[in-house]
Amino acid sequence: TDYGSSLTVSLPAALQPHQPFQIIVRYTTADGPAIWWLDPELTYGNAKPFVFTQGHSVCNRSFFPCFDTPAVKCTYSATVKAPAGIQVLMSATQSTYLEEEGVYQFYMEYPVPAYLVALVAGDLIHADIGPRSRVWAEPCLLPTAISKLSGMVERWLTAAESLYGPYIWGRYDIVFLPPSFPIVAMENPCLTFIISSILESDEFLIIDVIHEVAHSWFGNAVTNATWEEMWLSEGLATYAQRRITTETYGAAFTCLETAFRLDALHRQMKLLGEDNPVSKLQVKLEPGVNPSNLMNLFTYEKGYCFVYYLSQLCGDPRHFDSFLRAYIEKYKFTSVVAQDLLDSFLNFFPELKEQCVESKAGLEFERWLNATGPPLAEPDLSQGSSLTRPVETLFKLWTTEPLDSAAAASSADLTKWRTFQTVLFLDRLLDGSPLPREVIKKLSECYSSQLDSMNAEIRIRWLQIVVRNDYYPDLYKVRRFLENQMSRMYTIPLYEDLCTGTLKSFALEIFYQTQNQLHPNLRKTIQQILSQGLNPLPAIDATAVTTDTPAMVLEDKVSEATNGAISLRDVNVSA
Repeated sequence: TDYGSSLTVSLPAALQPHQPFQIIVRYTTADGPAIWWLDPELTYGNAKPFVFTQGHSVCNRSFFPCFDTPAVKCTYSATVKAPAGIQVLMSATQSTYLEEEGVYQFYMEYPVPAYLVALVAGDLIHADIGPRSRVWAEPCLLPTAISKLSGMVERWLTAAESLYGPYIWGRYDIVFLPPSFPIVAMENPCLTFIISSILESDEFLIIDVIHEVAHSWFGNAVTNATWEEMWLSEGLATYAQRRITTETYGAAFTCLETAFRLDALHRQMKLLGEDNPVSKLQVKLEPGVNPSNLMNLFTYEKGYCFVYYLSQLCGDPRHFDSFLRAYIEKYKFTSVVAQDLLDSFLNFFPELKEQCVESKAGLEFERWLNATGPPLAEPDLSQGSSLTRPVETLFKLWTTEPLDSAAAASSADLTKWRTFQTVLFLDRLLDGSPLPREVIKKLSECYSSQLDSMNAEIRIRWLQIVVRNDYYPDLYKVRRFLENQMSRMYTIPLYEDLCTGTLKSFALEIFYQTQNQLHPNLRKTIQQILSQGLNPLPAIDATAVTTDTPAMVLEDKVSEATNGAISLRDVNVSA
C-alpha cells in the first residue's frame, strides 16, 4: 500500500480505435517510496532542505499516476514551483525558469519509461565540465566534483559514440546527491544521479559514471520490456562500460575491474546457493514481489558474461560493436525482450545462425537464460595479469602456513597499487576470515596505518576484516568510521558484520550516538539489523533493566542524561 493503488479509467463506448483522447487526473502526493525529503542536517552544507526522487524500479507510481512498467514509454512535461534559492532539476531535454514566479518548466521530448522520470531540488550550483556536460552539487562539494570530472565525461561520451553511435539525449549532466541517496548511481536521462560519497574513490567514480553513460544506449534508449529481464539493460550496459574503459584506460584496467566484480559474483553465489532461482537471467517475478528485490550481481555480471560470450562468437569485438549499433538504431525508444536481442544477433550474423550457435551443447542460449548457478562461460582476463598477479601473490603469502610476515610485508607497497587491486586483496582476506590471530595482528601492523589515509571503499573493507576477526585494537577505527558516515553503502555492511558476531552491543552504542545524523529510512534498516535474533522487549523502565532482560544492554558513555543502562527500546529499535 505504500506504493499507492491502481487507478482504472473507463473510456467512453463511443471512442473510436486510435482516436486521440485526453485524461486529466488530479492528485496529491507527499510521501512515498519514490520521494526522499531531507532536512538541512542531512545535507553536506546543512543550509537548506533537499528533495530527490528515485523511481527504479516501481517507485514512481507513488510520485505521479503512470503506467509503471518499462514496457510503456512516453514523453512528459512538468511545472515545478520552488522557494527562492532552491534549484530544481529534472531528467528532461528542455528546461526554463521564470524567476519572478519561482516556476521551473521541464519537457522530455523522447519517450522514456516511468522509472526514468526524476526530480531533485536543493542548494545546488553548477559548473560546465565539457561541451555538453555540467556537474551540479552543493557549493561545498562543487570544486571536488569539477576536479574529478572536468574533461572526462566528454572523453567517455566520445568513446561510447565511436562504439555505439550518436548520443541521442542532447546533454549529459551529473548531479551529486547527499549521502542519503539509497544507491550509488541512477541513469536518469540527461541527468545522472550519483551519491556524493563516491567522490573520494576515483576509480569507483570512473566506473560508476561510465556505467551510467553506457545506460544512455542500453537501458534508456532500448529498455527491457519486463523486470524479469533486467539483464537486458544491466548486462549490456556493463559490457558497454567495459568496452569504453578498454578504449580509454586499456585492457589491463578493465580486466582488473572485471576480476573484482566476478569475485563478488561468486561470493554472492556462495551465500545464495547455486540452485537459487534469482541466479537466472530470466527471473520469474511473482505477483506482489518488488522487482528491485531481484536485482543482484547476476543481473549485472552473469548478464555481462552472456553478452561477452555473444561477442566472442563474432571473433572480433568490433564486429559485435557493429551489431550493437544496428540493434540500438532498430529498437531505440522502444522496449524489448531477450528474444528480440537474440533474433537480431542471429540475423545480423547469418553465418553464426547457420552454425546453430544458439544450440551449442552446454552453451545453449536458452540455458544461459534459464539455468541457475554461475555463468556458463567467463571472460579471459589474462590481459589484466600485470595487475591481478601481484594481488594473488600477496594474498598467498599472507594465507600460507607457516606465515612469513616479513616476506609478505615486503612483497608489495599498497600505496602504489590501484584501488581495485587493494579492494580485490582485502575482499579475498574477507572471504578467508576469521584469520589466524597471528595473521590479523601482523596485517594490522603492516597496513592499518596505510589504509587509514585511503578512500572509503578501501577503508570499509579493512574495517570489515577487523570486525569479522574480533580484532579489538582497531575497533576504535570502526567507531570513528561510522561516526562520519551517513550513506547506506558504508554503514549497512559494517552493522551487519558487527551484529553477526560478538559485537552487537558495540554496534548498538555507535548507533545510539549517530542515529540522528542518519536518514529515517537508513535508521529503520539499521534498527532491523540490530533487532534480529532478539526477543520482544517488555515495556519496562530503562533504569530497571538487568542482565536477565532479553535485550542488548550497554552503559551510556555518551550522555549523563540517563544515568544507567540503555535498552533497545530507548534507541527506537523495534525488537
